[in-house]
Parts: sequence; C-alpha cells; structure tokens
Amino acid sequence: MAVHKLNFDDAFDEVLYTLIAMHCSLEDYRLAYLLNKNLGISLKRKSEDLDYSSGLASYSIFEWEDSKQLITWNLVSNICKTQIIQKADYQSLFNTTQTKTFYLLPEYKAVNYFLKIDSEFSFSKEKFILNHILSMPQIVTAYSINTNQLQSKENLIFS
Repeated sequence: MAVHKLNFDDAFDEVLYTLIAMHCSLEDYRLAYLLNKNLGISLKRKSEDLDYSSGLASYSIFEWEDSKQLITWNLVSNICKTQIIQKADYQSLFNTTQTKTFYLLPEYKAVNYFLKIDSEFSFSKEKFILNHILSMPQIVTAYSINTNQLQSKENLIFS
C-alpha cells in the first residue's frame, strides 16, 4: 500500500509583526491619543476587550487598519488587575476581596503596553517609530521585542 505524506510547512507561514514594549503610567486612552498624534495613526478602542483566563482577565485593545499600506496596528495593555471576592467562611463574618494581577505576556511583567504592528518593517522604519515614541515625555522607555523568543505568543493573536 502506498503511503501519502502531507507537508503543511509552506501552508502555515508565520505571521510577521513588530512588537514594541512601552513603560508608562498613562491611561490607555491617553496613550492611544498621544500615539495617534505623534505617529500619524488613528487607533480606536475596539468594542470588546481581549478576554483571557476564563473571563478573569480582560485587556483593553485599540486598533487601526491602514488600508493604504495594508498594515494593522494594535495597542494592548499588558496588565489587568481584578478584584476577587472570597465568600465568608465559618471563621469570618465578612467577605474579603483580593486584588489579583494578570499579565498578557507574563515574561514581561514590567511592561505596561504593547504596540503590535502586523507587518515586518525594515530596521530603519522600526527605529523611526521607536524614536517617535521615545520622544514623548510621558513614555519612560520603549524597545523592540524579539518575537521569536516569546513563550506566550499565542496571547498576541487578536482576531
């Protein structure tokens, strides 16, 4: 009997994207406004947040689809703090609340926001974008992340 082997290596190409980490203490809507103003983009809040960890964690996400260059820009928060209410047990009279912190990319716990650009730019274009982000006084620091070394890259699939 003949053996047929299917090779799917070429069918599922890895999606190319640039990921920029940003450290700042701004609210998400203020950061989106500043990025729009300084980079000439039009990020808008999506109607639904990213929902992970069985509904315990949701992350705000802003998106802009550049139809001229066929590039999708996403600004997503990395930190989600939720309050978990623990019911009173027989030893206590009151319910207690506990704040639990979840991270979109746990290996980058110090990062506040990620800017994901669904297109691989040349080094000079990426450096241009980073310089514009770093020129904003509200941004403490920003840097590119090597996406090949990410352990939780499945969290960056937004569709």
